[in-house]
Amino acid sequence: MDFVWIDFTDAAFVQPLLLTLKVASLATAAALVLGVAAAYALSRRSFIGRDFLDAVCTLPMVMPPTVLGYYLLVFIGRKGVIGEWLLETFGIRLMFTWQGAVIAAAVVAFPLVFKSARAALEGVGRQYENAARTLGQGELSVFLRVSFPLAFRGILSGCMLAFARAMGEFGATLMVAGNLPGRTQTLSLAVYSAVQAGNDGLANTLVLVISLVCVIILMTTGKLLQPRF
Repeated sequence: MDFVWIDFTDAAFVQPLLLTLKVASLATAAALVLGVAAAYALSRRSFIGRDFLDAVCTLPMVMPPTVLGYYLLVFIGRKGVIGEWLLETFGIRLMFTWQGAVIAAAVVAFPLVFKSARAALEGVGRQYENAARTLGQGELSVFLRVSFPLAFRGILSGCMLAFARAMGEFGATLMVAGNLPGRTQTLSLAVYSAVQAGNDGLANTLVLVISLVCVIILMTTGKLLQPRF
């Protein structure tokens, strides 16, 4: 197996790396806010259709990336439900931009935060939340001062998994953002381009870098999920 020495000042490596970190960070932040909000709503309230909403929130985890990318095209494409409105009203175009890559990565990362956050929040004893309410705390205060701190380790592990998933996102990103060097080419897309060009040494090296980062994240997540005595 051939490898090549990476020049860490080479734009061909630095630009995909920086773009990947930016896209993954923003996507994880979006998934954190939306995932925790959805998890809290579904874990604290029982209503008709809750199981259906849970399935919809989990769907990106099992849906083929190309199908997910097609759905994104339907919504944020130039002729999409949201994309056309954004383009005509504000002049915002999401297709073939790094912002589109963030949206694609956030969608695929969302279920990881949602499932982890829901499991963590359901493990928080209701007696602690009720005690805070009897002391005059509002719902927002109860969440920020009781529920969230007690579920923090589970939510953090979900965010780390979401970050790793966002770093490796390929299919939906390729359909929505394309593979434009210096503009929308992330590390996973750079691997694809290297393989297509027959540059196996560069592809192997990039794969090794991504694999090491993911292994570190998974090991750290495992440590966070270990029970404390």
